[in-house]
Amino acid sequence: MVPAWLWLLCLSVPQVSLETKDGRVLWGPQPVRVHVKDENDQVPRFSQAIYRAQLSQGTRPGIPFLFLEATDADEPGTANSDLRFHILSQAPAQPSPDMFQLEPRQGALALSPKGSTSLDHALEGPYQLLVQVKDMGDQASGHQATATIDVSIVESTWVPLEPIHLAEHLQVPYPHHIAQVHWSGGNVHYHLESQPPGPFDVDAEGKLYVTSELDREAQAEYLLQVWAQNSRGEDYAEPLELHVVVMDENDNVPVCPPLGPPISIPELSPLGTEVTRLSAEDADAPGSPNSHIVYRLLSPEPEEGATGRAFELDPTSGSVTLGTAPLHAGQNILLQVLAIDLAGAEGGLSSTCEVTVTISDVNDHAPEFTTSQIGPISLPEDVEPGTLVATLMATDADLEPAFRLMDFAIDGGNMEGIFGLDWEPDSGEVQLRLCKNLSYEAAPSHEVVVVVQNVAELMGQGPGPGATATVTVLVERVLPPPKLDQDNYEATVPVSTPAGSLLLTVQPADPTSRPLRFSLANDSEGWLCIDKVSGEVHTAQSLQGAQPGDTYTVLVEAQDADEPRLSTSATLVIHFLKAPPPPALTPAPVLSRHLCTPRQDHGVIVSGPSEDPDLASRQGPYSFALGPNPTVQRDWRLQPLNGSHAYLTLALHWVEPHEHVVPVVVSHSGQMWQLLVQVIVCRCNVEGQCMRKVGRMKGMPTKLSAVGTLVGTLAVIGLFLILIFIHLALARKKDLDQPADSVPLKAAV
Repeated sequence: MVPAWLWLLCLSVPQVSLETKDGRVLWGPQPVRVHVKDENDQVPRFSQAIYRAQLSQGTRPGIPFLFLEATDADEPGTANSDLRFHILSQAPAQPSPDMFQLEPRQGALALSPKGSTSLDHALEGPYQLLVQVKDMGDQASGHQATATIDVSIVESTWVPLEPIHLAEHLQVPYPHHIAQVHWSGGNVHYHLESQPPGPFDVDAEGKLYVTSELDREAQAEYLLQVWAQNSRGEDYAEPLELHVVVMDENDNVPVCPPLGPPISIPELSPLGTEVTRLSAEDADAPGSPNSHIVYRLLSPEPEEGATGRAFELDPTSGSVTLGTAPLHAGQNILLQVLAIDLAGAEGGLSSTCEVTVTISDVNDHAPEFTTSQIGPISLPEDVEPGTLVATLMATDADLEPAFRLMDFAIDGGNMEGIFGLDWEPDSGEVQLRLCKNLSYEAAPSHEVVVVVQNVAELMGQGPGPGATATVTVLVERVLPPPKLDQDNYEATVPVSTPAGSLLLTVQPADPTSRPLRFSLANDSEGWLCIDKVSGEVHTAQSLQGAQPGDTYTVLVEAQDADEPRLSTSATLVIHFLKAPPPPALTPAPVLSRHLCTPRQDHGVIVSGPSEDPDLASRQGPYSFALGPNPTVQRDWRLQPLNGSHAYLTLALHWVEPHEHVVPVVVSHSGQMWQLLVQVIVCRCNVEGQCMRKVGRMKGMPTKLSAVGTLVGTLAVIGLFLILIFIHLALARKKDLDQPADSVPLKAAV
């Protein structure tokens, strides 16, 4: 056996042999089939590093406009050469970050549905897409390469075609070019169909041809449809339609000048002002009837009932002038003028020329208020300055904003500057506001006159009466609400209190305040009543159903007698007590028939039988009640003692001292009569004795006689004083008449 180090394995494809070190062949050569397994060692490559494409607005979504190409040197049909295309980024990302879609297997770039809706709002600049190609199919691993696509968004030129008029038997070289269509995007092929089939074709540049003469008698019209398609025959957009009309002889129509900007004519322009002059052209031979054009005004038509037209047209020169019908600012009028060759004769060709006329505004309308009289508006005199009084609205029929600017001013009724105006410069709304305090005493009402005028100079007639508005403001005197002497009232009464009993008096807090009118609310049982003037609360009926310990609450309402809107209220709570026992009678008050004021604990016994002797012999109970006079029911209280007598006492703490006649109604055996009980109310001493006023005693001087005596005495005294003064005066005169030597000398000390 040969040692292993002596052998040398020599490989050559496709044969293998085994030799010794000295070159002797031990085995072989033998053919060997070697299978080389492909490894993913090749990177995909795009056919271009930068692709450029044009995308026309109006392209359908999903229709490819660019096909990417890439190769991979790995074994075909294996995953190593299975390529996928992807969009990595889009710049810019507006208006949508997903404007495009890329078929992963075919590399076909198309507009996405979202991109189709956003394409009309796309940027004018190009979009740049970064795309990737990767092998290994949909597996995450694999080699990849990138390329850039510059997509330019171009305006769509796929616009409808005007009808074409072709003369029959036209003597021109064929094919004859008749129209042009153009798809502004790239990678386009055109396809044409004719209905009915006719001699028409389209080339790669979108030029439409007629390939032979047309015969009008055989077919007068054709409808051509042209499609723009990609290399796969997919339509980029809807087909364009072209109507071909085969004309006889006069085959050139008048051509109107291009539609220019609107012609502006000021309103109130005089009659006959030239608006424009039309000049249509006819490609037929100059000077021939086929090129002799006349004009006819199609619109606007005269309004129904109008005596004239707004525009007049010279049929020969094409001059358009203003007519007699009035025009108004802001009108946009489309003038349609028919241009007819053959001098307007039958069979002439025509075109409709259009001119847009705008009637510009002039300041010929004065602003006016929508309402000339506002109010009366009532304001309390204590309203704060700055309060909004009224909002006035003015309108101006002019259309130009500068002519609608208004100024407002107060023209009357504001001598003291109480009111002011506030408005925005470009608004027709003005606010009348209070600037100073109101005073009812100074002025109970105001009539404020507001005027409006234009800022710009007014043309024509001046402002009318609608430029003035009057706001009437009534000042309401502010009076304080009435106030009662108590916030809440309470009274405690026995359940046996009869009807008409005075419970209490509701009074204003200030006795000198304005008079009030009183009423009760929530008197569900009807037990109470109140005098609307005095405020005295009485029982309206017996308190039947009231239980001792219960309370009864009503609401006392007080309104100003002159201003009913001024009111106040207070609660009145009635506490019910048990009926009091009959008071202990004392003999003295019964006999004296006098009662003390302030009130003391005694009264007067009233007897039914004794007061009516005719009925004294009758048996049965007597019933007693005070007369219906409210004053009597207020001042007195009558309580039954037994079946034949009642007890009369004072109801108030103080009653005016004098002799009172108290009517008492007595009922017995179905009959009723009235007793007049005489009671003397007087001031009493501490022992309860009545202190009555003493009359004049006989022999005592009266006040008049005393005054006479005093006056007589003073007269006598005055007479004596007068006599003394006269005597002294005479003695003094006598001394002055004596000689000087007869006057005795006074002793000198």
